[in-house]
Amino acid sequence: MERIDMAAVAHAILDAPGWARVGITAPSSCLREDAALELAKVIADVVGAPAGETIEAQTSLPL
Repeated sequence: MERIDMAAVAHAILDAPGWARVGITAPSSCLREDAALELAKVIADVVGAPAGETIEAQTSLPL
Protein backbone atom coordinates (compact mmCIF):
# COMPACT_ATOMS: atom_id res chain seq x y z
CA MET A 1 0.00 0.00 0.00
CA GLU A 2 1.35 3.39 -1.01
CA ARG A 3 1.63 6.08 1.66
CA ILE A 4 0.15 9.48 0.99
CA ASP A 5 2.69 12.30 1.05
CA MET A 6 1.42 14.62 3.79
CA ALA A 7 3.42 17.55 2.39
CA ALA A 8 1.72 17.12 -0.99
CA VAL A 9 -1.70 17.11 0.68
CA ALA A 10 -0.82 20.24 2.67
CA HIS A 11 0.33 22.02 -0.50
CA ALA A 12 -2.82 20.90 -2.32
CA ILE A 13 -4.98 22.44 0.42
CA LEU A 14 -3.02 25.68 0.30
CA ASP A 15 -3.22 25.76 -3.52
CA ALA A 16 -6.98 25.07 -3.53
CA PRO A 17 -9.28 27.93 -4.50
CA GLY A 18 -9.70 30.42 -1.70
CA TRP A 19 -13.49 30.14 -1.73
CA ALA A 20 -13.19 26.41 -0.96
CA ARG A 21 -10.78 26.95 1.93
CA VAL A 22 -13.02 29.62 3.44
CA GLY A 23 -16.25 27.90 2.40
CA ILE A 24 -15.79 24.92 4.70
CA THR A 25 -16.45 27.29 7.62
CA ALA A 26 -19.56 28.88 6.08
CA PRO A 27 -22.85 28.80 8.00
CA SER A 28 -24.67 27.43 4.93
CA SER A 29 -24.56 23.63 4.73
CA CYS A 30 -24.81 23.75 0.92
CA LEU A 31 -21.75 25.98 0.66
CA ARG A 32 -19.82 23.81 3.15
CA GLU A 33 -20.60 20.69 1.11
CA ASP A 34 -19.56 22.35 -2.17
CA ALA A 35 -16.35 23.60 -0.57
CA ALA A 36 -15.57 20.19 0.90
CA LEU A 37 -16.08 18.54 -2.49
CA GLU A 38 -13.76 21.06 -4.14
CA LEU A 39 -11.06 20.48 -1.52
CA ALA A 40 -11.46 16.71 -1.90
CA LYS A 41 -11.12 17.04 -5.69
CA VAL A 42 -7.92 19.08 -5.38
CA ILE A 43 -6.42 16.63 -2.89
CA ALA A 44 -7.46 13.59 -4.96
CA ASP A 45 -5.87 15.12 -8.07
CA VAL A 46 -2.57 15.60 -6.25
CA VAL A 47 -2.59 12.20 -4.54
CA GLY A 48 -3.61 10.39 -7.74
CA ALA A 49 -1.07 12.13 -10.00
CA PRO A 50 2.21 10.33 -10.70
CA ALA A 51 5.25 11.92 -9.06
CA GLY A 52 6.59 14.88 -11.01
CA GLU A 53 3.45 15.29 -13.12
CA THR A 54 1.91 18.75 -13.10
CA ILE A 55 -1.81 19.21 -12.81
CA GLU A 56 -3.43 20.85 -15.88
CA ALA A 57 -5.05 23.60 -13.82
CA GLN A 58 -1.69 24.48 -12.29
CA THR A 59 0.14 27.09 -14.33
CA SER A 60 3.89 27.39 -14.62
CA LEU A 61 5.49 30.70 -13.78
CA PRO A 62 8.25 31.86 -16.13
CA LEU A 63 11.56 32.40 -14.41
